Amino acid sequence: MNARRFELSAREADQGSRLDKFLVQYLPGVGRHKAAELCARGLVRIDGRLAKKSALLHAGAKISVELTEPEALEPEPELPLDLRLERPEFVVVNKPAGMPTAPLDTSEHGTLCGALLARYPEMQGVGHRAREPGIVHRLDTQTSGLVLAARSAAAFALLTRALEHEDLQKRYLAIVSAAGLAESGEISRALAPDPAHPERVRVLDADDRSGYARHKVTRYRVERVVGARALIELEVGSAFRHQIRAHLAAIGHPIAGDAVYGGEQLPMLGARHALHASRLAWSGTASIPGFTVDEPLPPDLAALLET
Repeated sequence: MNARRFELSAREADQGSRLDKFLVQYLPGVGRHKAAELCARGLVRIDGRLAKKSALLHAGAKISVELTEPEALEPEPELPLDLRLERPEFVVVNKPAGMPTAPLDTSEHGTLCGALLARYPEMQGVGHRAREPGIVHRLDTQTSGLVLAARSAAAFALLTRALEHEDLQKRYLAIVSAAGLAESGEISRALAPDPAHPERVRVLDADDRSGYARHKVTRYRVERVVGARALIELEVGSAFRHQIRAHLAAIGHPIAGDAVYGGEQLPMLGARHALHASRLAWSGTASIPGFTVDEPLPPDLAALLET
């Protein structure tokens, strides 16, 4: 098992907060259930003393947390895997909305990575982290569509370099409000994490140089308009987290169903939003042929465009 120790301090604003709520707020990937489990297992201390989940914090309290997780992700053969292209070096799969691409830690289940490991055990140890075997790029949990995964360390290095140099073409389809939307456009804005709202990112003003920021470009064109909605195709390079979602919201056209960025509320979609990774293409090398894979808009999103 891997063990990670976190040392946190309660601020004035945390005075009187419950311990479990504090952990959820400040520990990435820890929800209420996980926080309660950590306390029950004696892995959380306040000022050196074991603490219950309901303990109330005082300003200046020192909270220490021991997080343990398996060293390797567990294969999950019971999970579905929608294969679109299989090569000796890599695979392209179609991820459904609602399935995380990768777990927050190696003890989590129900992710695309778990399904990939069950079919391609050689991916174990390939990639940046043990919890992301083979994954060249990620999709948000509620985004559907194409994901590329490498089957060897050499293929991973080659494909991630192609991604960084923007030689790997990625296209998306999204449904947004049609009112006032130009036929095509380019959104060129810097993005940064939002410390006040960890579930989203900030789109920065041109003169804002604060924090960890990356300047990114999103290009789009309107495919068709049906009533008040427009289907648009987008292209990005080595994308930043939530890039398409945040950029579209910044120009007043958030993605339908995207509650985080103010999109149209659509109960028929459940938790998902109308964003779909529709194309992956790569020109290849002298030794590895390139590919182009297209995935049409899934039925639940296509239904939004029916007249």
